[in-house]
Amino acid sequence: MATEILTLPTANSARKTQSRNASTPSNRVQELAHQITAILFACGDGLPVEIFCQKLGVSKTEAETALEFVRGQFSGDSGIHLIKYRNNYQFCTNPAYETEVGLVLNPLRERNLTRAALETLAVVAYKQPVTRLEIDQIRGVGSDYALQILTQSNLVEIVGRKEVLGRPLLYGTTDNFLKRFGLDDIKNLPSYDELLEKIKLIHSQENSEIDLYNSNRQN
Repeated sequence: MATEILTLPTANSARKTQSRNASTPSNRVQELAHQITAILFACGDGLPVEIFCQKLGVSKTEAETALEFVRGQFSGDSGIHLIKYRNNYQFCTNPAYETEVGLVLNPLRERNLTRAALETLAVVAYKQPVTRLEIDQIRGVGSDYALQILTQSNLVEIVGRKEVLGRPLLYGTTDNFLKRFGLDDIKNLPSYDELLEKIKLIHSQENSEIDLYNSNRQN
């Protein structure tokens, strides 16, 4: 008759088991992590933990656990990182691949820069103060790069935060914008409907530069 040998767990094996359990979240946390990943990707901006708790009906502990799980997945050599700043979480590209990203995207961005930048500038001028998400909804495409260029060109600036969930940044035009387009006041812009017609022209002339203000003055 074979003798059954009972092996008691050692301290080391117990620690390994606990470590495996700690590193493998529950199905609930993994599902929540997938949901949060989709939300952050679609949003583009940073979001606080509280918004996930309120909208998804989860506790702060669950949300933070899921977010940390996502951070673990998007870190290290991954092309995308999840960063945390001032209790906000946001996806960004891995700085290690900045050169490669620039080699591929910069030529594409430069080709459409004039059209995208002018469209975005027009929306900011007429709808200010306005959030990036609101700009995207009006244009139907993302405006991150256009806003970055306009900000660097001192035509658009951050003027505050909208008092809604997540407190997104608000954008407005600068004094330099008035000087650039020969305006004494933002009220001197042509009508929004006129400007929308000019934007349609910009769509059909991707490689031409149009002075929105002066072209409207000639009509």
